[in-house]
Amino acid sequence: MADWDEGLAPFRDDPAGSRIVLDFDGSLSPIVEDPATAAPVDGATDLLIGLANRYGEVVVVSGRPVDFLTKHLPVEVSIAGLYGLEGLRRGERWEHPNSGAWREVMEDVAVTARSVGPPGMLVEPKGLSITLHYRTRPEIGDEVVAFAKAQAERSGLEARPAKMSMELQPPIETDKGTVIDEWCAGAGHVLFAGDDLGDLPAFDALDRLARRGVDTLRVAVTSDETPDELLARADVTVSGPVGLLTFLHRLL
Repeated sequence: MADWDEGLAPFRDDPAGSRIVLDFDGSLSPIVEDPATAAPVDGATDLLIGLANRYGEVVVVSGRPVDFLTKHLPVEVSIAGLYGLEGLRRGERWEHPNSGAWREVMEDVAVTARSVGPPGMLVEPKGLSITLHYRTRPEIGDEVVAFAKAQAERSGLEARPAKMSMELQPPIETDKGTVIDEWCAGAGHVLFAGDDLGDLPAFDALDRLARRGVDTLRVAVTSDETPDELLARADVTVSGPVGLLTFLHRLL
């Protein structure tokens, strides 16, 4: 879509009926070597508050836990953490009803990963999810992928690829797409912006909404690591988190 304003016009014309759904890492925040240091780019907080005050709902849906996201996002924004396993919406904190039984499994896998995982792999426990990073040691990528798959088979978890990492999650039917299905039901216009393979289910959800007559806009936030599958399906591409903020400012 060459004309950004054309794609955004339905949202500006009906702000109350619009939903703005955004990924965090790589979209609002630059990708960093140490995941604990990730933070939104300058200006993101003010922009999110402005969007939330004008549009029906602004949602950040992420693989990060809610406890991390609440430190970086304004209270005006709804949060779906761990791909929908937990969230914070309209002041109410919630957790997926089937997730609690997996916490002990996650703890066991985290201990195993730290003790016998590939040397140099960074283990990031998230309560109901674990991410195994190899960004600082790209040469061990194949070992980390194999280790994650072996742990998934051993524990019953699911292994999902991400940027320079592998994620281990409970086998619960939830992802960014199911969050959009539920939270954007009844909306007339839905925008989603993301940068990685985990954002493809969100694009799938927008496809389902479009078939029901909802105005949708798929935004790919690009970098050297953006997967081709995401780029091929995007209506709009923007360059990194700064490019996304420039694009979203047009909604104001």
